[in-house]
Amino acid sequence: MRWISLVLLTLLCLLQYRLWFGKHSIPDYWQMKHEVELQREQNANLTQRNSLLKADIEDLKIGLEAIEERARNELGLIKDGETFYRILPSQ
Repeated sequence: MRWISLVLLTLLCLLQYRLWFGKHSIPDYWQMKHEVELQREQNANLTQRNSLLKADIEDLKIGLEAIEERARNELGLIKDGETFYRILPSQ
């Protein structure tokens, strides 16, 4: 009877060791859970960025105003008859 109790206690200790310190243990689970949460946040940010890019593409396909705005802001283009003023901050 005493040997059976000793064997069962040993098995319990081995299982507990594996649960807390072995491969696929509880700390590994917590770490993977954290990594999954970080990946979900990154995916949400990328999904938002993709939707903004899709909206930008649709604006460029539909109207000329978006194209003109981009040309003005990114390329510094002006229309005929307009005067471009650049105000520099004082240093």
